[in-house]
Amino acid sequence: MAVKRRTKVSPEISMGSMTDIVFLLLIFFLVTSTLVNPNALKLLLPKSTGQVSAKPTVSVSIKDWGNDQYTYHVNGNEIAEELTQVEDDLVGLLQNEEDPTFSIYSDESVPIGEIVQVMNIAKRNHYKVILATQPE
Repeated sequence: MAVKRRTKVSPEISMGSMTDIVFLLLIFFLVTSTLVNPNALKLLLPKSTGQVSAKPTVSVSIKDWGNDQYTYHVNGNEIAEELTQVEDDLVGLLQNEEDPTFSIYSDESVPIGEIVQVMNIAKRNHYKVILATQPE
């Protein structure tokens, strides 16, 4: 006796929900990638042709507020107004690093003397220092 099925199973899969998920993931990654910003301050960095491939773990930003007033930001959120506090923060952050390196982000209007004072912190503590620039 031959028994036949009246309904056939369709092997097709609807891709509508899959495209919705991919589209939502795309939007999520686009939005989160714009939120990631290594610099908390908007600085006009000096231009340079040479770029360094070393990856510093700590950054120091120097901002000029005019009238010889400067603020120092360690890792973008820890604000220090004196160089001794910056040095203490750097020593605390870099003490367990195998190859301690930090970068200096400085506005174009900051005098070189302020940058050299931060570089002297690196020399006293035997750290490597990178001066951040914009590519030309």
